[in-house]
Amino acid sequence: MAGRSLRSRLAWSASAVVALWLIALTVGANLLLVGVLAREADGVLRARAEATAATVQPGPDGGVAVRDLRDDQALDVGTWIFAADGTTVERPSGSSSGLDRQASALARLGAGTAETGLPDPVRLLALPVREGRRVLATVVTSTPLAPYRQVQRLALVGSAGLAVGLLLVVHLVLRASVARALRPVQQMSAQAGRWSAEDVDRRFGHTARPSELDDLAGTLDGLLDRLAAVLRRERQLSDELSHELRTPLARIQAEVDLLGSRPRSGAERAQALATIDEAAGSMRDILETLMTAARAAGGAAPGRCAPSAVLIPLAARMQARRADLDVRVDVPEDVTVGVDGSLLERAVSPVLENALRYAAGRVTITAEPAPTGVRLRISDDGPGVPADAQGLVFEPGWRGDPVDGHDGAGLGLALARRLVRAGGGELRIQETRGGAAFVLDLPLG
Repeated sequence: MAGRSLRSRLAWSASAVVALWLIALTVGANLLLVGVLAREADGVLRARAEATAATVQPGPDGGVAVRDLRDDQALDVGTWIFAADGTTVERPSGSSSGLDRQASALARLGAGTAETGLPDPVRLLALPVREGRRVLATVVTSTPLAPYRQVQRLALVGSAGLAVGLLLVVHLVLRASVARALRPVQQMSAQAGRWSAEDVDRRFGHTARPSELDDLAGTLDGLLDRLAAVLRRERQLSDELSHELRTPLARIQAEVDLLGSRPRSGAERAQALATIDEAAGSMRDILETLMTAARAAGGAAPGRCAPSAVLIPLAARMQARRADLDVRVDVPEDVTVGVDGSLLERAVSPVLENALRYAAGRVTITAEPAPTGVRLRISDDGPGVPADAQGLVFEPGWRGDPVDGHDGAGLGLALARRLVRAGGGELRIQETRGGAAFVLDLPLG
């Protein structure tokens, strides 16, 4: 089951945080309103109690007397006066017996407030009337709480409705904002997908965009660069395989066709089998060289080897093809380079093969210290490389003389340079007075 979209998760997460804040604000506001209304009710009760207490005075017989006022409506809206001994001096007209008992009980306790548990709640406040240090009487005032409770209910319903509406609006705005913010990401992802399938050379570049998307654009450009490099390597490997394998495959096919075309003697069959074996070995060498180049380009570890242990056997094998040549390897045994032995052999083979092909009588391989490591020099006494061709010899498919009888496709030196660079070195042509010289600068081992 697919998970929810990032837009939904972000919107709901932010909405949950907003909801918690709205709940806290709503509860806090309503609790504050309850306290304010309670203080407001107590203020009204105290003002009425103080106004009534001003009418209380000692009686001639030591009791309590209440002055007559022209406006005695304070007693009609819920005010009691109790003497010090608890007897009722005044009581509001129409009050219930239960409310009278509540007022009397509160008066006995002295100053304070209380709420009745009647169906219609009433708040009571007691205020002692003193003469000096003696309590002369106690005034108890009351007010119905229904209006206050109504205000509290209306405030609770209103604030809850406002919170729900605000939360809904915030959620919708958040979803729209997140969707709008993520739309460029979706568009860039879709573009990268199309470009990787149709046009791997397209890039996002430095087009004006929100700063938050610059890192994404850079990452996608880097991904497209790596993809393009992989495709180029695959295409190059395919081209090299098709070029290099075409000749040995053609030789094998020709020998097989000749063997099947007419009866042949034992010597002819042996010669054909030797040719097929040589072509198969050439194919094996080509595949190993190309796969080594591909692995090196993919970041394989360079390794370490002694060049003398690689070059002496390699020169001996190749000299067997031209016994008339003098091939000398002057490489100290204690010299090491930071390149794997198989990689070094595959890199030197095309260069040495090129020298053997064009040399008149001598090929020399030497080693000497270099500023960056070890310098191998492969030279011959052949015609050399023309000055106008020195920049082309490492181009894949280029050949100096297409009709020189060589079966290759002009990929050997290009592969050699790729392998040397993959090992952290460099391959170049060195100018000489006669013949040709190729220099391999390799890192120290």
